[in-house]
Amino acid sequence: MAGPMTREEFATPEGRKRAWRNLFLGDHGFLRKIYDNSHQISDKVWRTYQPSPARLKEWRDKGVKTVINLRGLRNSVPQSGFYWLEEEACDQLGLTLINHRAWSREAPPKEFILELNDLFETIEYPAILHCKSGADRAGIGSALYLFLHERRPLDEALEQLSFKYGHVKEGKTGVIDHFFETYQAAAKAEGAEPTPEHFLAWVENDYDKDAVQESFKPTALGSLLTEKILRRE
Repeated sequence: MAGPMTREEFATPEGRKRAWRNLFLGDHGFLRKIYDNSHQISDKVWRTYQPSPARLKEWRDKGVKTVINLRGLRNSVPQSGFYWLEEEACDQLGLTLINHRAWSREAPPKEFILELNDLFETIEYPAILHCKSGADRAGIGSALYLFLHERRPLDEALEQLSFKYGHVKEGKTGVIDHFFETYQAAAKAEGAEPTPEHFLAWVENDYDKDAVQESFKPTALGSLLTEKILRRE
């Protein structure tokens, strides 16, 4: 049986085999053996891709305490096999696993940003932020971490959204960049500096997610790259 499974199904020998096939083949885990898209963004945070149990042990051995899974959970009880492997490994290794869903091809919901900011203030460090490939959702998470928590200049933080990490601004994933560009334009119109406080107030009071989504137009070539070639989640 393919597809998501319950925790009880995962606990069976056949369920565990399915979970490993899901991680290695269905989730393209074999590619991570070739290309390690992991990067340290501060002295206490790394950005990375979907970690295997063995990779989680390596992160634990580096001192990592918290894993923020930006893929989040499916909107149902059954979850993908790679998730059950991650949850089990974190429990066995003593890592705190936080599931906080981000989107790669949608303007970020207000709640995602505000709740992520709260997480940055409360989690135990060192930590890793991960999505599937470490490109888009790990990119917005890293940019927000540097800007909101470490108070880096916004332009510097936004360097986390670049092709260096596999992020494609011209495809549908470019809506993340458009979101930040919309904020920067609003701050400039007010004659305000883009500080964390101003940004969070804008998100809470003025940000229109639907308008940002509707006003973004990806290019045909960029969409081909993100949707057909890279197959962004």
